[in-house]
Amino acid sequence: MVARNVRRRVAGIAALAAAGAVMAGCTVNVPDPAAPKPSPSESTLATPRITPGHDAAAVAAKDLPLGAGNTLAPGDPVTVSTRLEEVPGWTVVHSGLQGEVRYRKTDGCTLAARVSVNQGPLTVADDDAASTKELFRYLDPGIAVESLKPVSLRWGQDSDEPQHNVEFLALESSAATGGNAAVVMARLFSVPASSVYISVACPDDGSLDKARAEAAAQLVVVPPG
Repeated sequence: MVARNVRRRVAGIAALAAAGAVMAGCTVNVPDPAAPKPSPSESTLATPRITPGHDAAAVAAKDLPLGAGNTLAPGDPVTVSTRLEEVPGWTVVHSGLQGEVRYRKTDGCTLAARVSVNQGPLTVADDDAASTKELFRYLDPGIAVESLKPVSLRWGQDSDEPQHNVEFLALESSAATGGNAAVVMARLFSVPASSVYISVACPDDGSLDKARAEAAAQLVVVPPG
């Protein structure tokens, strides 16, 4: 049973990485098979929407666990800001290509971060945890969602303000199970119907630990508004 679960987890990481590459090359959206493909103008929310009574600054000024996703407002998506290229060894492979930025490190590690919009077909109303599990299932129908673990990333951009965290779900794989060491972190924000997907892969567990620490220091999940 343990060996089977390990194989499923490794297969899940590989499938998610492949799905991420395909999605990044085709569209910024997770496509809904039953829905028409949106036009380019629909895939970018350029004009901020103001929701009466919603205090975006207050939302950005505190932690955002999975259970607090309904404090966001419909409109602009949650995004990602990263300065990983400022860390020695990391270089940008591409940036802003259909919602994705990709990095490579001299030790063989890679990192990809992608923002996707129009995720309505996958969302569970006001439930970011369930919505995120649906996103993982969509990317890999065979994934064991019970193996997903909560992880925290930085939330908000102001470096002079107290640091806050946003909770994601992650699928991890050790190099000891075969292949690269890897982690996929994602969250589907149910109210704005947008998702953030971050994957890190390295040749071994030690380099993955270092890459994750560097990414955590240089990557910020940015609230809308």
